[in-house]
Amino acid sequence: MLRPVLTEIALFLTPFAVYALFIWATREGFLDPAAWSPQRLAWLTIIALTLMISSFVFFAEFTGNPPESAYVPAHVENGRLVPGTMK
Repeated sequence: MLRPVLTEIALFLTPFAVYALFIWATREGFLDPAAWSPQRLAWLTIIALTLMISSFVFFAEFTGNPPESAYVPAHVENGRLVPGTMK
């Protein structure tokens, strides 16, 4: 569960990090408030949310078990615990 959450956080922070690297590379003031105007932050937030939503759609559509699969819960066979599976 931690990996998908960290993936979403990384996708959200990526545009901000790229913009920070751009500011640093162009020698503008990294901590200068003019470089981080509300309009630029709004666009970065829109890009970040777009990346997150597209990753949600990607993982929902292209990962996991097929829709027709059924969950077989954990059970005991011959004295041994058989973990739950999808069939």
